[in-house]
Amino acid sequence: MTRTVIPWPDKRLRTPAQPVTELTDAHRILWEQMIEVMEAMPGVGLAAPQLGEMVRLAVVDASEERGRVVRMANPEVLHASVQLREHEEASPNLPGVSAKVKRPRAVTVRFQNEHGEIEERDFVSLWATSVQHQIDHLNGRMYFDRLSKVKRDMLLRRARKLS
Repeated sequence: MTRTVIPWPDKRLRTPAQPVTELTDAHRILWEQMIEVMEAMPGVGLAAPQLGEMVRLAVVDASEERGRVVRMANPEVLHASVQLREHEEASPNLPGVSAKVKRPRAVTVRFQNEHGEIEERDFVSLWATSVQHQIDHLNGRMYFDRLSKVKRDMLLRRARKLS
C-alpha cells in the first residue's frame, strides 16, 4: 500500500518534526514507505512530515540511475558552501506549482544512517539541493518560504486556482 502525502496547508507541514531518539523497525518501515512514495512521484527526496509522520526522517536519491537512496535520521547541515545554485523546486504537498530557489551548492551533513551509525557526508548539486529541501520540511518550512513575499503570494494564489 503506497502512502499519500498530506495536502498543503495541513498544519503538520508547518510543525518541526521530533528527533529520532532510537532507530526502530517502525522507522525502517517508514523509510521504505517514503522511498516508495518518492519513486512514484517521481522525486529526488521526501521527508516524513510530508506523509504526516512527525519524526526527523528523510530519504534522498538524486542519482540518474536511481537506487542510491540515502536514508537519514536527524540530518543537520554542518557546513554550507558560499557558492549558491539555483534549481526549480516543487513539492507533492502543493502540486502543480514550482519556483526557482537558490541554495548552497554543496553541504556537509551529519545524520544517523539506517544502521544507526552517525555519518557525515558531502552532498553537491542536486543532491545538496534535495537534502536542504528535506531538512526544511523537517523544520516546518516549505521551499516557497525561501521566496520573496511577492513571489510566494503569487505561487500560493496559482496553487489555489489549480486546486
